Order: sequence, then C-alpha cells, then structure tokens
Amino acid sequence: MRVVMISGAGRGLGRAIAEHLAGQGWAMSLGVRDPAQVEDLTDAHVIAQRFDANNPDDAKAWVEATVAHFGRLDALVNNAGILRFVDFETGQDADCEQDLDDLWSVNVKAPFRLIRAALPHLKASGAGRVVNIASTDAKRFRGGTSVGYVMVKHALHAMTQAVRFAGWDEGVRGTAICPGAIDTDLIANLPGVTPKPDRLTPETVAQMVGFVLSMPNQASIPELIANTRLESGV
Repeated sequence: MRVVMISGAGRGLGRAIAEHLAGQGWAMSLGVRDPAQVEDLTDAHVIAQRFDANNPDDAKAWVEATVAHFGRLDALVNNAGILRFVDFETGQDADCEQDLDDLWSVNVKAPFRLIRAALPHLKASGAGRVVNIASTDAKRFRGGTSVGYVMVKHALHAMTQAVRFAGWDEGVRGTAICPGAIDTDLIANLPGVTPKPDRLTPETVAQMVGFVLSMPNQASIPELIANTRLESGV
C-alpha cells in the first residue's frame, strides 16, 4: 500500500484530498495542528501527526513518524497555506512586514522543509511524488489581488520544478496544482473573489491530486491548471 503525507488535512481542501485518496486505497499520514480534527478519518491505514507549519522542527518529526509507522513514504501533498492581503499601498508598514513573514513561513518555508526531509524516502520509493497546492496566482498577477500571496505562490511553483531536478533519476516527480478560486473558508470573506457558484469545489481539486498521483513516471505533469475565469494568459 502506497503512503502519502498531506498537510493541512483537518478541513477544507486538505480534508477533501484525504477523503479522496482514502477511497483510492492510499495509506495516509495527516499533518494537522490538532490531531483531534481528523479522529474520524484515522484507522489502521491512517495516522494523524501534529504539524504546525510555523514550527521548523515539526517537518522532520512528522516525516520520521510517518516512516517509522508505515516503513515507507511515496508521496507528499503540501496543502497547508494561508492568505494575507499585502500590496504596495494598503495598511501600515509593520502590518505588511508581519503578513509577509507569515506568508513566507507557512506557504514557502514549511513546504521546503517537508520536501527536504521527505526527499530521501521519496527517492527510495522509486516513484515518489510531490504535489504542491499552488494557485492560478502562481501563473500571473491579476489586479486587485494580494501581491504578497502572488509572490509566495510563484515561489512554491518554482520549488515544485526544482523537485523534479532533485530526484528525477530516482523516479521522483513534482506537480504544482494551480486551481482558481476554491469554495473554502480561505476566501469566504475576500472582496472581489470569484462568486460562489463559479468556484471550484474542494472535491474537484482533490480529484486533480488523485489523478496526478496515479500517473506513472513516464507521464510527468509539471503543473495542472484549472481556472474559474476566462483569461488570456492562464
């Protein structure tokens, strides 16, 4: 049975991914701030591990606990993320600095640490997979959106491509999933967001993750985009 780690699996998209992959027969290690969030998902093939994206030590500890329990690791899904509105004109300087630090800590540095810790085990799998939940904001800048959020999603997309070079010969493949607006709490109160009826469901994006993970080494998918808007560049 193949083993996948999923960060931010307690609710929203992360939970939808976990439920979908469970149906596909994956064994799972779910990284959440509060393991009680996923008690209803845990069984003989599913464990929950405390993971705080802001805590540098949690990444290595989570990977080690997963491999100790299952004896292997085949895939990592970096789903945990936050959204802060940061642009060149809005808010006080101190607020912008903190928001930028938070965005980089959770959306870039945490995935980097997890990939770094997981990579030796993904190489040993022979068909290791890294899926990073990016965004259409990783592909362009659209007026009225958070400059800070766009910056970190571009960085996550670049990191995904670096994974492919880091483990290609050992069968490691990386994919940046780039969805448009997803109907979760992350964007619930965001001004100017895609209207609710036009948003992607978490279940749809979870199916995208499942599809990518089902592909053989010979079918590398560097990115998978699903836009909710008609745009010339995405």
